[in-house]
Amino acid sequence: METNYALTQFSHGAGCGCKISPQVLDEILHTDIPAPAAKNLLVGNHSKDDAAAYDLGDGTALISTTDFFMPIVDDAYDFGRIASANAISDVYAMGGKPLMAIAILGWPVEKLPASVAKRVLEGARATCAAAGIPLAGGHSIDSPEPIFGLAVNGLVAIKNLKQNNTARAGDLLLMTKSLGTGVLSTAQKRKALAPEYYAPFLEQLIRLNNAGAALGELEGVHAMTDITGFGLLGHMIEMAGGSGLSARVDFGELPILAGVKEGIANKMVPGGTTRNWKSYGEKVSFAKNIPEADAISLLADPQTNGGLLIAVEPGSLIQVQQLMISFGLQNYITPVGVLEQAKEHTIYIQ
Repeated sequence: METNYALTQFSHGAGCGCKISPQVLDEILHTDIPAPAAKNLLVGNHSKDDAAAYDLGDGTALISTTDFFMPIVDDAYDFGRIASANAISDVYAMGGKPLMAIAILGWPVEKLPASVAKRVLEGARATCAAAGIPLAGGHSIDSPEPIFGLAVNGLVAIKNLKQNNTARAGDLLLMTKSLGTGVLSTAQKRKALAPEYYAPFLEQLIRLNNAGAALGELEGVHAMTDITGFGLLGHMIEMAGGSGLSARVDFGELPILAGVKEGIANKMVPGGTTRNWKSYGEKVSFAKNIPEADAISLLADPQTNGGLLIAVEPGSLIQVQQLMISFGLQNYITPVGVLEQAKEHTIYIQ
């Protein structure tokens, strides 16, 4: 009988909670070395976007991204599916369509058998097939902890390219998934996640953000990003602050996964939440009626393969809602906030 290996017990982090905090990442990326001229590079390190974009000279752009992390669930096949959906999401977040993927595998070969790594790759192939792309190759190393992800290329018509810093005052904010994957993954790792909460948790983690390619074709969608390791607040700050605006969020309208409130009450909060909040907490203001500690545990929670965050002009809201419904996102068509002229704080929670 083959041994069942609980992958989360072989890593210190989980999913996008492994990400380095925004503050530390800024320090790492800072350089005084001038970048070489790259006139065709439309999106690169000069902005904090989801992927790089390169003008191919024929009206289309190549989107290039990579994402990888340690296990967020115990099952190897599901880990492969989740990590792959998370990596492909960056292409969708730019309004593009994925073209092909290359695997990135780090494996503790003395601790976990090759047969388990094979299941990770089978999960990746399943997700790539669902996205309509090949898993075309990859690279592997012997590492102390299991790591998996993809490098993904995609294409987009340049006129449909969406960035995270091009929102406008008055735009409404919508999300396409619920919050709380970091809390639930922490509860699972501690063997404290109730069985009834696991299925919706997993379903969200493996779901592709493929609505992004269709949203990219709508002129009324001014900006788009996906919500991952920096939490909702971190990615909303990148969108609002990068666009020279502030955002006002209706806390009561935010979608939350089942079991998350119980998890927060039971202190199932990942370390990445604290790192995130230390990086950008001074940019956030809470109304007096908001329970601040619990709100931080939710809003700074590192998300894995989180939903898209979309900035939509009010006149295009119905069009966007209809498109979202066609993708099965009817539970997410209510705006959760609005972008306004810049104020003292970047985000206001009310």
